[in-house]
Amino acid sequence: MEILGLVFAGTATDRRTAMSDFVERTLGLRRAAGYDGDASMFELPDGSRFAVHHEYDDRPGTTRTIGFLVADVDVACRELMAAGIAIDEPQENELHRYVHFTAPDGELYELVEVLRPGSSDPTP
Repeated sequence: MEILGLVFAGTATDRRTAMSDFVERTLGLRRAAGYDGDASMFELPDGSRFAVHHEYDDRPGTTRTIGFLVADVDVACRELMAAGIAIDEPQENELHRYVHFTAPDGELYELVEVLRPGSSDPTP
């Protein structure tokens, strides 16, 4: 598998409001325009994003996720499965395909494929 970049980081917390306020007011990140997902999404100057989400009930102990850019999510999924890593069903929005998986460290990660090359929005 070839990882092309690191484009996304997120945290899941039972203190979402306080963390979102900290990220916006103290760290100075601005909220992503037009994002209507179930997390607070912030833009960084390099085009990557940071998300603050409620704690994941189905993944106890998982408190963050990292999104790696790949050329093809389907190819990457096959490679993960061949390595014995369980994956979620790939998901898609208008700009990206992505898949979540839990690595051997017990933490959540994502593989992200950009569907519209040249998009200024590199993360789901």
